[in-house]
Amino acid sequence: MLVIEKGTYEAIVAHARKDHPDEACGVVIGPEGSDRAERFVPMLNAAMSPTYYQFDDEDWKRLYNEMWDRDEEAVVIYHSHTATEAYPSRTDIDRAQEPNAHYVLVSTRGGAHSQTYDGPVEFRSYRIIGGVVTEEEVRVVGSYEETEGED
Repeated sequence: MLVIEKGTYEAIVAHARKDHPDEACGVVIGPEGSDRAERFVPMLNAAMSPTYYQFDDEDWKRLYNEMWDRDEEAVVIYHSHTATEAYPSRTDIDRAQEPNAHYVLVSTRGGAHSQTYDGPVEFRSYRIIGGVVTEEEVRVVGSYEETEGED
């Protein structure tokens, strides 16, 4: 299960809406081994495409080195789909290389990209390990302190 704070959830959705019609992408970083998505880092989609995303190689390398130095890891890797459901494409599955990450997809199809859209937003999370996709529950909380002591 992905437990994510409401502010981070809202930031991911806002980024997906802002970058539409191109796919948005980014990461949410947390302390290594914690599974706490704490630091929201929107990235530039170097592909600038409505059907494909790609982190800028230099930005990703810089961020990865920073995470290494700070004993952090990518807890969430997210991107949007602009015209299809929030389900990993074959390309998404092939590129998934972080076995501990939650892969979040947000669909901005059908008007969900509009800031005034009042319908539900399709926000889904997956584990992708060795090409196997497993959808997981998403629990949005006000803060991680709400979940302390839970198993």
